[in-house]
Formats: sequence, structure tokens, C-alpha cells
Amino acid sequence: MHALDKWIKDNSISRKILATNLNISIASLSRYLSGDRIPKQEIMEKIISYTDGKINPSNFYIAKNNKNNNFSEYRKDHLLGIEDLKESEISSLLNRADDIIRENRIEPTVNQKYRGKTLVNLFFEDSTRTKTSFELAAKRLGIDVINMQIETSSIRKGESLLDTAMTLNAMQPDILVIRHSLSGTPHLLANKINCGVINAGDGQHEHPTQALLDALAIRRRKKRIKGLNIAICGDIAHSRVARSNIKLLITMGASVNLIAPSTLMAEGLSDYGANIFNNFKDGLNEVDIVMILRLQKERMQGSYIPSAKEYFKFYGLDREKLSFAKSDALVMHPGPINRGVEIDSELADDINRTLILEQVELGVAIRMSVIEHLINNLEHKND
Repeated sequence: MHALDKWIKDNSISRKILATNLNISIASLSRYLSGDRIPKQEIMEKIISYTDGKINPSNFYIAKNNKNNNFSEYRKDHLLGIEDLKESEISSLLNRADDIIRENRIEPTVNQKYRGKTLVNLFFEDSTRTKTSFELAAKRLGIDVINMQIETSSIRKGESLLDTAMTLNAMQPDILVIRHSLSGTPHLLANKINCGVINAGDGQHEHPTQALLDALAIRRRKKRIKGLNIAICGDIAHSRVARSNIKLLITMGASVNLIAPSTLMAEGLSDYGANIFNNFKDGLNEVDIVMILRLQKERMQGSYIPSAKEYFKFYGLDREKLSFAKSDALVMHPGPINRGVEIDSELADDINRTLILEQVELGVAIRMSVIEHLINNLEHKND
């Protein structure tokens, strides 16, 4: 039921009376309620005034997008990784994120459809961007957010992960977002708790929402992913971002080159269809997108590079190395950036050649899309 229809019912008036007070036809009101049409600004202002703000523009965008967006393309209860996703499932998540961006740029509002839902952020590793992005995404959907403080929780007192899962299950959240240093932890929790689980990064395994937002940034700027040549450069051995991106980009029809010194190149990635290079001149030939990775120093045990200065000389991106790619090639970085090590500072700040700021902006939209898909699937599952 449309939110305005519910308001009509709750206030014991008819559609005819409402249409008369808004000075529109019943047919026009019916089209608004069915999602076929969105009220123009003048009518929208009358609706907001007449309902004392109980109905706002987001209610109509929800109705229209729920009609047009085929949530059934993504039928999973969780988002644990990219590896098992089909092209249609990835496209569904990207398409809804595009709609969300369009809506928020027209009329930024807090969605009320998901009021009463709860999302729990459970981050066992430090994170500013990802955690904040999930929190903002949930709040824009009208969802209550609980940020578990790991440093003061029972986990620090010796509680096991499974005991934590049972505790969380008793709280009956709708979505659990988890980041953990051990690969496979989100999969373990998904089998133990009765809510949607989103993997916000597990060890060196995957970081699916980062790959999705990267794909969205590429598609919005290049208008496609299929047929593009994309290079992923840097610390591939320790990067969960690289693994998720390789799987997603190849699934969507892109060609992927991996560029790294032998000490930072993971084994087996050529099995996914990626091309392996150890220098920029060969690896960036005819490349459309250059994706630079952060050196994961916190995951390195031992010496993987001689020095930061030596690393930048051969594997840090600057204008000279970028010239090996296409003249209109764009640069990406998941952040945070180690300037002068992974990428030249001046190049990182060039908004005409980089998508770095767009990646940050699009993170909220893609996470809103993921949350919406999972809640929609869980609601239908319980019908």
C-alpha cells in the first residue's frame, strides 16, 4: 500500500475528497498512488501541507522505483561476496544505486519506508569510510543504527564469536554489517543468525560493496563496463578489494590486467581470467581505468618491498606511468591514500583524471541499494 493511501485510510477520508482538496482529478491521484507518475512540485507542496508533512517526495520515489526496479533479480538473503553473483544480480544492485543518486540530487530526504528496521555495525577492524558510509546509508533509509563498540564489548572479555552471534540474534536486527580480520567470518555468522548479513571486508578474502561502488563509478563515467580494459595495480596479494573487483569486472565483461611486483602478486588469479604483468609499460597498454591499491602494511609479515621510495619509483602511479594507458584513462583508489607511495599527490588531486571523490560519494548509494535489496528479500521470504 502506498504511504498516501495509508494516510487516507488512517484519516478516514476518501480519494475523491483528497483529490478535490488538491485540485486534481481522481485519475491523476490514482496514477500518483500506482507509481506511474510523480507529482510536480506544486502538487507535491500541496500534499506535504495537507498531510502536515506526513507524506513527502521520498514516498513517491519509493513507489515508482519499487515498480520499476526488479528486486527479484537479486534473491539472496545476504551479500557475502562477489564470486557467486550473476551479471543480472550485479546490475540490479547498480541500477537501484543509480536511482537513489538521482532521487537524492532532486530532493534529498529521509526515507520512511524502513522505519522500525535495525542495522547493526560490527567492525572488528578499524574503519572510518566504510563504517560511516553504512551508517549514513541506513539513516537515509530511515533505519535505526547500532554501532557495536568492540573495544568495550563482551568480545574483549573473552566472549566467542558464536556467543556474540547468539546475542545479536536475540536482539532481532534486520541487517548485520560485519568486518573481520579472518576470512569467512561473515559466512559463519550468516549461518547462525536470522537476518541479512553484509560482508564489509573479511581478511584478504572479499570486500563486495567496495567492488560494487567501483563498478558504479566506472559505469557512470564511462557509460559501460563491458569491453573496457581495466588495470589493478599494487598490493594485490593482501587486497580483498582486488579480489572482489577482479571477479566483478570479469563477470561484467571487462578485461582485467594485474600489475604488481612478484612479492605482492597473489597466486591463482589468472584462473579467473586476469592477465598478469610486473611493469606498468606493458600492463597499462590500451587501458581505460587504472585502479591503484593501498599497501596493506597491517597484513604484511616480513619485508615485501625494499622501501617506500623504491616502491614509488617502480609501482607508484605518476603522470609518466599513466601516459602508457589511453589518453582518457581514469584513475581510481579505494582509500585511504598513501601519497607519494602508491600515487603522486598532484595526480591524486586532479579531478579530471581521477574518480576518487566519486568513489566516496557513490559508497552511500550502493550500500543503500544493498540494504534495500536484502530487506525486500527477507520481507518476501517471511510473507
